[in-house]
Amino acid sequence: MTKQDKHKWYQLDSRAVSNLVVVCIGILLYLGLTHLPQVRAAVGSVIDVFAPFIAGFVIAYLLNTPVDYFERKVYRSFKGKRALSIVTVFLIAVAIIAVLLQLILPQVADSIRQLFSNLTAYLNNLTQTVQELTQRFHLEGEGLTNLVDHYNDFIRSLSSADMVKRATEFLTSSAPELWNFGMSVGNGVVNGAVTAMTAIIASIYMLSGKPRLVSQLKKLIYAVFPEKGASRILTVSGRANQIFVGFINGKLLDSAIIGVLCFLLCTLLQIPYAVLVSVIVGVTNVIPFFGPIIGAVPCLMILVIVNPWAALRFGVLIVALQQFDGNILGPKILGDSTGLSAIWVLVAIVVGGGIFSFPGMLLGVPTFAVLYSLVKEWVERRLDEKGVCANREPQAPTTVK
Repeated sequence: MTKQDKHKWYQLDSRAVSNLVVVCIGILLYLGLTHLPQVRAAVGSVIDVFAPFIAGFVIAYLLNTPVDYFERKVYRSFKGKRALSIVTVFLIAVAIIAVLLQLILPQVADSIRQLFSNLTAYLNNLTQTVQELTQRFHLEGEGLTNLVDHYNDFIRSLSSADMVKRATEFLTSSAPELWNFGMSVGNGVVNGAVTAMTAIIASIYMLSGKPRLVSQLKKLIYAVFPEKGASRILTVSGRANQIFVGFINGKLLDSAIIGVLCFLLCTLLQIPYAVLVSVIVGVTNVIPFFGPIIGAVPCLMILVIVNPWAALRFGVLIVALQQFDGNILGPKILGDSTGLSAIWVLVAIVVGGGIFSFPGMLLGVPTFAVLYSLVKEWVERRLDEKGVCANREPQAPTTVK
């Protein structure tokens, strides 16, 4: 009896198994798309359960670079250098948070309080300034006056007095539901505190056990996948980690420098509410490409009310800061960490923001950079197999007449 005769009808070869896997994946994808709300609810429930560990992983991932630096450079001759590095980095993080809470946040809150308390005077000054400009330059006064009136009505609708009035009406009409809402808020605060503590503890365990966890993960990958596939997965993972670490750490440092520089220049140019506008500019600068524009819009709306000439100075300042960040500071800090051109950065931000909102705008660029590098590598490999130089445009075959 030949070997082919011994083959049973129910035994599948590798090609049949591959086709079966593709069919199963297609069926699962179809079911997921047709039952998208149920899938989202299930994924949301799973994420809620693992939320402390996801947050712990994010904290550990952000602090891993400084921990490695202290371990290699500062405590390399100490016995418990890993533990000392973790303690040092957490102490530095706590100190930074304490500085933010004690110095910056109170000033931001005080600026907001002063802005609302002086809102009526600011609006009157804005109206008077527009009238003076209209008379001096012989402008069309009716159109500007209507525009200012609409702007004043919009700002007054956001004023503290109107908000208090609306809050009072809401409290009187919704008193029975407030108790349940208060209980929900209390439970949320307690759950949030527990989640935060669990996340911090999980991040400490992840940082301290990183060498062991990485080794175990590598063993698992090599046990599940073929040796060539496992090596490929680890190579891609290492490249993705390098891109993400370089981009996120560089962007945080870049945004911090831009925020401090904005505060110093605002103070020098006597722009009101320097701390408030600098915090807005620094935080929104984390978003690539659109960050300065997103941060400049609310700042200009605030400064136009307070002092239109200060708003003009701030507009010039933010344009200069954007040029400095985009052409000098950003490339100096980030370098070529993503390897993307401006058009692909724009595509990554728009698509990522449209799907995942703010996190997508922040993480869309490094994610797209990883996909871009993989596609580029595949294209170059295929061109090499066909004998086409990657730096030369392939020529179309000539036809003989």
